[in-house]
Amino acid sequence: MDNLCNISVINELFSRHGFSFSKNLGQNFLVNPAICPKIAKEGIPDESYGVLEIGPGIGVLTNELAKRAKKVTAIEIDKRLLGILDETLAEYDNVNIINDDILKLDVNKLITEEFSGMPVCVCANLPYYITSPIIMSLLERRLPITSITVMVQKEAAVRLCAKMGSRECGAVSFAVNYFSTPKLLFNVSKGSFMPAPKVDSAVIRLDVKDKLPLKEENERFLFNIVKAAFSQRRKTLANPVSQALNIPKADVIDALEKIGAPSTARAEQLSFEQFISLSDKLNNKK
Repeated sequence: MDNLCNISVINELFSRHGFSFSKNLGQNFLVNPAICPKIAKEGIPDESYGVLEIGPGIGVLTNELAKRAKKVTAIEIDKRLLGILDETLAEYDNVNIINDDILKLDVNKLITEEFSGMPVCVCANLPYYITSPIIMSLLERRLPITSITVMVQKEAAVRLCAKMGSRECGAVSFAVNYFSTPKLLFNVSKGSFMPAPKVDSAVIRLDVKDKLPLKEENERFLFNIVKAAFSQRRKTLANPVSQALNIPKADVIDALEKIGAPSTARAEQLSFEQFISLSDKLNNKK
């Protein structure tokens, strides 16, 4: 359906279907016609791909994805939008809409059933309030996907794509860098949405890594270290890490020195590789 970024068309759709925005679901629909084609181009490598979309809304991005992908399966939690999506996506026979919560779905099973034999990527305009839980859920499940291209709050985009050792990095930055190679693609002004949010957004792409640094059984220990280290990021990390892991502080300091970090290092001063090495050394001591 054309003109899905036209506010008059949107309002007419809403009126016929009796739809109103839900603040609880963080609904902000794109009305800037230049954005969705860019997301689809950046997110879909070629037409052989299946695309998992999260939160299609009224189908603005879905339309662009359907033009470029072999198949699009969109997960929409708000059943009030299903009738609208049936109308706005009626011309596409390669789109399937599922009314469910992405955080409660067996996504591995879904991908197997929906995209048999296809490479798969994720594209979405994510609600601000649940950005990190969705992204981390997709990454931690080790899904058979090649990338995640999403629009998020600009501040969240900077944090998610932050390089280790920078002031912007945090525990979530480490986790994203562990599972993927993140890239901030472009910014999107708050005026591009209806209703307009209070902050600007940005589109990021996470290229999922084929091989991870540690075996799965050692990852929980690593992430416990990272979480503890950033829990008191203005202080030296030896104390919170020692307390969280029940390891003598002297052992943590010794491990820091062995990885080339000062005993007074704060979390943001360690590189990605140093956190991996620290985990390895402390795991051996434990």
